[in-house]
Amino acid sequence: MTQLTGGCLCGNIRYTIDAEPIAVAACHCKNCQRQAGSALSIIAVFPRPSLHLEGTPKVYTDRGTSGQDVYRNFCPNCGSPVLTDTPGAKEEDIIFIKAGTLDDTSILNPTTHYWTKSAQPWFQLPDDAELLVQE
Repeated sequence: MTQLTGGCLCGNIRYTIDAEPIAVAACHCKNCQRQAGSALSIIAVFPRPSLHLEGTPKVYTDRGTSGQDVYRNFCPNCGSPVLTDTPGAKEEDIIFIKAGTLDDTSILNPTTHYWTKSAQPWFQLPDDAELLVQE
């Protein structure tokens, strides 16, 4: 069985995941750009039961571009974004990991890009990328 590990910058929050990612996506919505401090946010999707979290993140409830609540989980000490959750993800029994928090990011290959209408004009979307929710 695969076991992935990761955590925040200061180490207060650590996790293990006993699964391969279901998907790896890039979100270009304005809120993910602000929260990541970058042009986009890379998110790895995992089955919720596979996540084992150590430490207690602080949660900021945001309103996503889709209109649903987005629970942005981050380290209260160093501020690193670690997890993102939504009511829909809870229903589907999945969880979104901020991919840059994985100890080994070499397994990641984002194939889907969300909210591309908000993408920075200087960001080149891959020719073979699946583009979803472009508005």
